[in-house]
Amino acid sequence: MEPVTTVVDKLKGLAKSTEDLAQRLLDRRRNANHRSPIEILKRLQREAFSDIMKLRDRQEKVEKLLTFYKSSKGSPFQEASTHVKGKVDIQGAFFITDNVDEHKHNAIQKSGIRTGIDAKLIFETAVGEKNALVAEFVASEKGRGDVLGGPLSLAKIFYAANVSDWFSAVAVPMGAQCRDVSVSTSSHQERAITEYSEFGPPLLSQHKGSAVGVMVKKSNMVASLAQFVNPCGVSRSLSTFGEVVWELSRNTKLSVLGVHSVSRSTSQNPSLGALTFPISIFQRDRFSEEDSPTSGERRNSDGSIAIMMNREFDENSRIGGWIETKNSNPRNVQWAVTMSDTPEDELGWGLTLGGSGQCLQNLEHFQIESFFNFNVGKNFKLQPAFMYVNDGGTQFPALMLRSSWSL
Repeated sequence: MEPVTTVVDKLKGLAKSTEDLAQRLLDRRRNANHRSPIEILKRLQREAFSDIMKLRDRQEKVEKLLTFYKSSKGSPFQEASTHVKGKVDIQGAFFITDNVDEHKHNAIQKSGIRTGIDAKLIFETAVGEKNALVAEFVASEKGRGDVLGGPLSLAKIFYAANVSDWFSAVAVPMGAQCRDVSVSTSSHQERAITEYSEFGPPLLSQHKGSAVGVMVKKSNMVASLAQFVNPCGVSRSLSTFGEVVWELSRNTKLSVLGVHSVSRSTSQNPSLGALTFPISIFQRDRFSEEDSPTSGERRNSDGSIAIMMNREFDENSRIGGWIETKNSNPRNVQWAVTMSDTPEDELGWGLTLGGSGQCLQNLEHFQIESFFNFNVGKNFKLQPAFMYVNDGGTQFPALMLRSSWSL
């Protein structure tokens, strides 16, 4: 039995030694795989992915907290961003004439030349995604006789709400003009040298106090309707403005617009201040007495109607014209035709023909103006201009120079 036992023991020892050898070989292969660059990169990738998921969870928690904080606040100005724009216009004129009498003075006033220094600062704040709040500060107005202007003061507050793609509303508590509630027919809305060279009739520049307006768009037509209130001073007025614009083609627009005003002037009632309106409920007899001619109160009704057409060939070249007549004298019309090409990096030019008279047949006033446009950099502009005025028996040429700086 001993030889058999010895053989079995030797076989067991051989099997164990073989198992140990195989285990050592397997351990060496595993250690080699763990130490290979591919395994190291896989391990680092797994660790990095785990860290990224942890950071993402933390970011989602922070965003939820911020969303809850913003939703708990009721102010619409939480994410508002304010843009500041500034502009300074300086314009002077040289009238080539021997002396300035009353007739020449009236002709200069009719020509609509703007002279002096006009400084403007505009703050535009985005309210939500589609609305905007604008505050405009002005130091002086051109043509008012003040060369250096006065202190910077608030001149206009404007709020526009785009309710949808086809409906929008405008509120102007102070400093409202018809231009603020009109439909923009040109992408280039820059103040011109004279009133005639504006791409729009003079009624758009009328100051009407406070205004509320709405605008409706449908296919190729846009309509605007606004109500103006001016209760300041001894003269109080209510004005209604309306405009309809047809888009004849992609770059051609035809507009019909008008304004109707009813004013009441009296020397008895003093001004109560801006945005203050007297309302009486019980004393009806008093109003009927004040409305009588013996009370010293006068009611005036006036208005204007205009037709305007603009065409843009590109962002720099355009042509436009307008005709305006007043309700008080329908046969007396005022008109102008303007062409301009003002590229940013080249020499620009502009030409305007305008006048006024009885139904375009008997011109009482006629003028021609032309200018050249030099852009010095992106913020400075220089415009020398020449104008010829013929008003009845008075005629004279004039040289003008305008410079504007914007920020």
